[in-house]
Amino acid sequence: MSANTPHRETFRHQANDIFQPEVDQGPGHHGTITRQYLIDTSQELRLQMVRAGIDRIDGVIYTHAHADHIFGLDDLRRFNAVMKKPVDMFAEPATLNKLRQTFEYVFAPERNENNSFVATLVAHELRIGEPFVLYNARWTPIRLMHGKLPIVGLRIDWNASANGDKRSLAYCTDVSLIPPESYPLLEGLDVLVIDALRYRPHPTHMTVEQALCEIAIIKPKRSYFTHIAHDIRHEDLSARLPENVFLSYDGLKVIV
Repeated sequence: MSANTPHRETFRHQANDIFQPEVDQGPGHHGTITRQYLIDTSQELRLQMVRAGIDRIDGVIYTHAHADHIFGLDDLRRFNAVMKKPVDMFAEPATLNKLRQTFEYVFAPERNENNSFVATLVAHELRIGEPFVLYNARWTPIRLMHGKLPIVGLRIDWNASANGDKRSLAYCTDVSLIPPESYPLLEGLDVLVIDALRYRPHPTHMTVEQALCEIAIIKPKRSYFTHIAHDIRHEDLSARLPENVFLSYDGLKVIV
């Protein structure tokens, strides 16, 4: 939380992001079907999910294996207990290898000295540019650069209603550079979520100015800054942003 202001909009812990597609089943059906997918598992995952009232996770998609994006993996076991089934997880091969090394007790429980309660996960490899389907949503992994480290961005396309009303969102966190070949995968977006760490240059994250330049190139209908440092005052920057660009904060819900 930012120390210099009490406003709710400045609550910016290392939060996780939930994608929750709701589909109107059309005439003859009642209500909607909801699934919930988590992007990365940051530290204090359990507390974040309790605070947000999340009681199920149908899958986790990892962008990369840095500590602030994976150290909440252990808390997925609580969803195993509540849902009584494994949780699917998706990551590039290099990220999966890092996860297996870091959480050996989860991925190789037979080696544990005690029969411990650990998360039950089903690992799936994802490949850049090769879409995969979760429920009714099409996820396309996009190559991004986090300094010198290649990481994953995500484009999500889905039908928002039985009438074929299409929606799209791209999630680009921890990015310092979007390679030229990735721009075609970012065309025609309803929503873009993009890294905007701070005003000053940073070797592995975009600045506010750089993020605004990318938004001008990509031209989404709406954009949200994420991975925001605490030296940015929410109310000050919000007043200076274009009308379709917003700052994220803990508990924000984006309706697409």
